[in-house]
Amino acid sequence: MLRNRHILSGKFRKEVFDENTSIQAFRDRCEQGAARFARMPEGLEVKPFLIGDMKAEWLIPAGAAPEKAILYVHGGGYVSGSCNDHRGIVSKFSARAGFRTLIYEYRLAPEHPFPAALDDSVAVVQWMYDQGFKPENIVIAGESAGGGLCLALLLEMKNRNLPMPAAAVAISPWTDLTCSGDSYRTRNRYSLAPMNSWKVFSGHYCGKHDPSLPGISPLFGDLSGLPPLFINAGEDDELYDDGKSFYLKAEQAGVKVIFRSGKGQVHCYPLLAPMFREASEAMKEITDFVKFHLRADATSA
Repeated sequence: MLRNRHILSGKFRKEVFDENTSIQAFRDRCEQGAARFARMPEGLEVKPFLIGDMKAEWLIPAGAAPEKAILYVHGGGYVSGSCNDHRGIVSKFSARAGFRTLIYEYRLAPEHPFPAALDDSVAVVQWMYDQGFKPENIVIAGESAGGGLCLALLLEMKNRNLPMPAAAVAISPWTDLTCSGDSYRTRNRYSLAPMNSWKVFSGHYCGKHDPSLPGISPLFGDLSGLPPLFINAGEDDELYDDGKSFYLKAEQAGVKVIFRSGKGQVHCYPLLAPMFREASEAMKEITDFVKFHLRADATSA
C-alpha cells in the first residue's frame, strides 16, 4: 500500500512549538506552501466578495446549480488560514463535487480568541439563509481545525434554533482542544505537525475559556439532532482519536454518521488527491456523500 507518509517529507517533525513560536511566521509559511496547490481546475470561476467585513469567495465549477452550495470552513489551527492559502485545495474539492463552494476568513487567534471564529461562522450561515439558500441545499465541510469548527457550528446552530444543513463533512477534525486523546502521544512518529503545536494553538484559541466547552471542543457537546455526517481521519495523525471519538459519540446519540479510517495515512490526506490512490479514493467517497445529500430528496436522505 502506498502511504502518504512515504511521499510527504517529515522535515517539520524536528520543529517544536511553544508559546514563543511566531504565529505570523507560521501564517506566512502556510501562505507560501499554498503555491504547491495553486493550480485551479479548468473552468472554475473565483468570485471574491465581502460578508460584512469578512473576506469570502465563491468557487464555482462550470455548470454548478446556483441554488445548492458547500460551505467550506478552512483549517489552520484557529491561528492561520485564508481564502488564498486554501483556494487551491478547496477548488479541487468543489470541482470534484460539482457544487459552488463558499470559503470565508473567520477571525483568527491569538488576536481574536474564542468565540470569534464560531460567531463569524454563524454569521456566514445566516447570510446564506438570508440570500435564499435553503438548509437542505447546503452541506458544511471543513478540515482540521475547520473540521472541528464545522462540528461546533452545527452545535451552535442547534442552540440558536437555526435550521440544520443537509449534511456535513469533517476531514481530520480537531474536536478536543483539551488534547486528551491517546493519538496525541502515540501517533507522532509519522505526523507532519510540529510537536506541541496543538497545545500552543489550543491555548491561543481558548484564551481564558475552558477548552472543554462544546463550542470549542464539540466532542463534549450534546450531539443529538445533528444532520448526517461523514468523518475521515488518517491513522498516522495526532487528531485520529478526535475524529474516531466524535464518530462513536455521534453514533450513540442517534446521528447518521460514516467514519473512514485511513491506514498509514496522515493529516487531511483526502485533500492531497490526486497525488496518490488512497487520497483519490477517499476524496471520491467524500464527494459522493456530498452529491447524495445535495441531490437526493430530503425524505430519502
